[in-house]
Amino acid sequence: MAKLSAHARSNLSGSQFAGPNKTYPVPDKAHAIDAKARATQQYNAGKLSKAAETKIDAKANKVIKRSK
Repeated sequence: MAKLSAHARSNLSGSQFAGPNKTYPVPDKAHAIDAKARATQQYNAGKLSKAAETKIDAKANKVIKRSK
């Protein structure tokens, strides 16, 4: 996965994030796959609701599907 610098992250539009408050950036397939994994980890740790995890997964899936 390509590293996303702070400068590049700040230049992403709001639609390129899957989570609330500009969390879980999904500008490309690799980041989308990682967002899904991290959301699952946070849900399993009790730090993320099932609804939020589902929303993040749906947004990430759109990015993954678009990049095929």
